[in-house]
Amino acid sequence: MQNGARYQAILEILTEVFADKVPADKIINDYVRKRKYIGSKDRRFIVDEVWRIIRNRMKLAFDAKSEEARKILLYANKDKLSEMFDASAYGLAPLSEDEKTWLKEENEEPYPDYVEAECPQWLFEKIKDISFCKALNEVATTDIRAHGISREELARRLKGEGIAVREGVYAPKCLKIDERLVLNNCMAWQDGLMEVQDEASQVAAILADVNAQQKIMDYCCGAGGKALAMSDVMQNEGKILAHDVDAKRLDAIKPRMERLKVKNIELVDFVADSDKDFDRFVLDAPCSGSGTWRRAPDSKFRLTEEKLFGLTKIQAELLDVAAAKTKIGGRIVYITCSVLEEENEAQIAKFLERHSEFETIDLQMLWEDRIASPYPCKSTKWLKMSPIATGTDGFFVCVMKRKY
Repeated sequence: MQNGARYQAILEILTEVFADKVPADKIINDYVRKRKYIGSKDRRFIVDEVWRIIRNRMKLAFDAKSEEARKILLYANKDKLSEMFDASAYGLAPLSEDEKTWLKEENEEPYPDYVEAECPQWLFEKIKDISFCKALNEVATTDIRAHGISREELARRLKGEGIAVREGVYAPKCLKIDERLVLNNCMAWQDGLMEVQDEASQVAAILADVNAQQKIMDYCCGAGGKALAMSDVMQNEGKILAHDVDAKRLDAIKPRMERLKVKNIELVDFVADSDKDFDRFVLDAPCSGSGTWRRAPDSKFRLTEEKLFGLTKIQAELLDVAAAKTKIGGRIVYITCSVLEEENEAQIAKFLERHSEFETIDLQMLWEDRIASPYPCKSTKWLKMSPIATGTDGFFVCVMKRKY
């Protein structure tokens, strides 16, 4: 592809992304898949540039004094105009006279804090920490979990395939990859010896503290990452029930189970009214996903106050379901990939007000029993992981035991 055509492709993708209706990774993947003529080098250039602009969207829009995709693209590459406009047949439309004048202007206003933080203003007012927001906007590592083997053995195998890895800090089976790779081409992946999963999510599965003798529910399991991790903890013995209201998500677990040779997960499309004796009710609650902005920086622009309010309402309802399904002595494991208080600490406080039969367990004691590394948080009531505190995605875990 000529340079002009590359930038035209970037503009087309950004125009759809900035509509804030569909996840950027889906838009990018669909765009590239439908255009087989785009080679690997062109694809890498286009994708890298799209993500660079998304991660700097607020500052670029502020400097450009515009939310238009074309103006943001032009401002982001104002020192490369000759490269962008190379008169190629499928390139960008020529610069207008107004655009030429506009590009000479400089916006000398200082960035407001929320712009510097690359965080929508209403969300920044909740987080109120520029450094924290910036950390949530950095590019994340690719974290993988060794499945059925030790991470040392997996690291050895990956090294043999020319893939450089380093050990995670907390999860005992976590390896981290700093470069972007297509992992499903490697033999360890094809042999079912690894799974992509952020280290914080791996830790959450460990803190569920499951064993083969328990009755376990993974509720709102999504694509099943934690259920698969718990299966590995249980050495593929016992049984885990996995449920999600989205049938497509539930179906997505099947090929993962097959590749990993998992036999102890049963997918269920409903939970019987009589099922009130779970030892572990793992509630991976629908949430804002604010803890995963490193991997999906566009998602913050699709979140609204109305959506967040709706999510907190659903979380409360699901916690009440969990309470009704957990037996005396059993535990609710409440998990979100959110950094927002109303989805985490405030949600737990309200739940305990409604359900005096539950109490939080000491997470430091559980951590030290299950994980051979220092406990990283101040509070023992809940675990809060983040790019700044633990070098992971933002995750919240609270484990509550039913007393009576």
